[in-house]
Amino acid sequence: MRNLLNSIWVSLIFLGTISAGAQEQFIEPQAKKLTTIPFQLLSGGVIIVKAKLNNYPDSLNFILDTGSGGISLDSITVEKNKIPVVPSNKKIKGIGGVKTVSFLNDATLYFPGLEVDRLNFHVNDYEILSSVYGIKIDGIIGYSFFIRYIVNINYDQSLITVYTTGEYKYPKSGYMLNPIFTAIPIQQTQFKDSKEFFQRFYFDTGAGLNFLLSENFANDSAVLHRKRKPPVITQAEGLGGKMTMRLTTVKWLKIGPYKFRKVPTHIFDDVVNVTNYPFIGGLLGNDLLRRFNTTFNYVKQELHIVPNSQFKDFFDYAYTGLAIYKIDGEIMIDGVAPGSPAEKAGFRKNDFILAINGDFSKTIHSYRLLLQQVKQKLTFLISRDGDLITLNLKPISIL
Repeated sequence: MRNLLNSIWVSLIFLGTISAGAQEQFIEPQAKKLTTIPFQLLSGGVIIVKAKLNNYPDSLNFILDTGSGGISLDSITVEKNKIPVVPSNKKIKGIGGVKTVSFLNDATLYFPGLEVDRLNFHVNDYEILSSVYGIKIDGIIGYSFFIRYIVNINYDQSLITVYTTGEYKYPKSGYMLNPIFTAIPIQQTQFKDSKEFFQRFYFDTGAGLNFLLSENFANDSAVLHRKRKPPVITQAEGLGGKMTMRLTTVKWLKIGPYKFRKVPTHIFDDVVNVTNYPFIGGLLGNDLLRRFNTTFNYVKQELHIVPNSQFKDFFDYAYTGLAIYKIDGEIMIDGVAPGSPAEKAGFRKNDFILAINGDFSKTIHSYRLLLQQVKQKLTFLISRDGDLITLNLKPISIL
């Protein structure tokens, strides 16, 4: 509507027919604060918020995900709570695959101080996400929530503030992005490796990484500098399950005027073209985006970012080749990349980690932090086929 008004205004100037009445403009009401919601930040920058569903008594854990075109529930959560769902022939597409989904229609989410009704949840299997992060993931909140409100995420205070739509006063500091808004924000981004590139990327708070390129884009554009250290092989997770990716860095990347150097970058074979290449090259993940306090205004198609206390955090360049998950309370090694430090140190798939450097907590977040210590000797107590063994491992750098 605003662009239409501007177009009309220009036309009237050329026609010389502007009157006093033509200067009248509709004034939107001021955006009003509705509530403040605390959140937890998991490894990779993934945001967890708690909410209750309909009349079910337990609070559920949701990932706040701008990379989701709707809102969803975990199939195990649905089964456990005997939530009635309706089968459909609709399919969803994500990194890793395509699935047919059922729906819970006309449901309500209850946050502290906020009731969000008329929500249609699709049902998906998020068991793998629960094992990655070590807590039960009950669902994902995306476009269906963001389109209704102005949403500010403050990583310094671990708080999400929700406002009604309307006239909103952004902070004087920071920078206004104007991404393309479909169901997912798409941001034009500049980065450099073999040369400089301008490409569109999804702005994805649900992705627990920094920067992701599709293999098609990386190959067609010859992104990687040939003289650089070759990428290493790693395991990642998506809608379709586990997948193999390549891990490297790009020389620098800019979000608006803000430049980051030597950004860790995953490259994946986008078999189902979830990135819609060649229109989209990949995504910006929340291990990078968490460095800005961000205001999302989907109605106005505005996205405002302010560097925060995490802006200068070091990137994680450590590489072990281990893929670890928490399953039934135990930390299991699900994959060991060929030629990796982990393989050379003697680790095997289906080993169980009992402790790292004397830490017996079996807290996957704590263990991931230990694995980020480049060239630091880590001592593992492993259970293998009923035997206890000790293995030593030094993470290497991908730089």
